[in-house]
Amino acid sequence: MTSEVTPEVTPIASPILDRVAATIESRKGADPSTSYVAKLFSKGDDAILKKIGEEATETVMAAKDARVSGDGSKVLYEVADLWFHSLVLLAQFDLSPQQVLDELARREGVSGIDEKAARKDA
Repeated sequence: MTSEVTPEVTPIASPILDRVAATIESRKGADPSTSYVAKLFSKGDDAILKKIGEEATETVMAAKDARVSGDGSKVLYEVADLWFHSLVLLAQFDLSPQQVLDELARREGVSGIDEKAARKDA
């Protein structure tokens, strides 16, 4: 009989998401010459979306490298960048990390196949 090993799951420290989101929100009206986030906001949707695309690609590349090297530290770094820029996108559309968490909670326990099929019907 084989036993399946379940990785230990650490509760998400969502307060950090709240703090980062609040900082990002506060940069909406900031001077683009003094704030990276303000500069992204000033450039608009396309600049934010381009950055997310870049970070997603870097995440994929880091994951491929990690599979070969056995070192996932770069994956963490790149996912942090991807999440950060995703938070910028949420703020651009006046959405919050909590809304994403609520959506994930809504989907919890629902088969991915069933959830995807339901989207096609909607």
